[in-house]
Parts: sequence; structure tokens; C-alpha cells
Amino acid sequence: VQLQAFGGGLVQAGGSLRLSCAASRGTFSSYTMGWFRQAPGKEREFVAAIRPSAITTYYSDDVKGRFTISRDNAKNMTHLQMNSLKDEDSAAYYCAAKRIGSSRIASSYEYWGQGTLVTVSS
Repeated sequence: VQLQAFGGGLVQAGGSLRLSCAASRGTFSSYTMGWFRQAPGKEREFVAAIRPSAITTYYSDDVKGRFTISRDNAKNMTHLQMNSLKDEDSAAYYCAAKRIGSSRIASSYEYWGQGTLVTVSS
């Protein structure tokens, strides 16, 4: 599976941004899709994940209630709608795909896209 994340940019605190991840060369509908982020000098951290059926989703406590993950299996796409953005949300955001293992752990994910940078200004 090849993944390409896009949609990052500069946004004011309190604003919204929608990230997208396009998948190719694989059976997208069989993978759990996740979003992780990494700020400068910090470790990569889990943000959200969605199971293949799109029924089950997971969120970190930091983003729960503000971010929404979704997927469109027909279009091989996953999205991360980010609302009420805060300074601390600034990071490079990565999409990833996995078939087994914990959805919250980066090492479970087999495939990664390149990061898309989100900068939140106050």
C-alpha cells in the first residue's frame, strides 16, 4: 500500500483543517487507517484510527471531541477533520495503514505516508 497525505497548512488557533490520505496499490478496505503526528523534538504520537468497516474509531485524549476520522473505502481515502485547533496541534501529520496489532501504537503500522505539516498560529 502506498499512502499520500495532504491538506496541511497554516491556520489560526480555533480554526479548522481537513487532512486527507490517498491509498493506492493495495486492498484499502482491509486496513485499519491511523493518523499520527510528530512535533519538533518530540516523539511521534497517536492521533486517531479507524477500523476497515469504519464503524469503530479511536482517538487520543488530546483530540477527542475536536478531531474526526473518517474513510471512504470506495475512493481509497481517509480523512481527519480537525476543529478547534490549538497551538499544541502543530506538527507533521502522518497517515498509516495496518492489518493487525494495536491501533494506538505506531509500530503496529506497516505502511506510512509522508508527513503533511500543520501549523497553528495564535
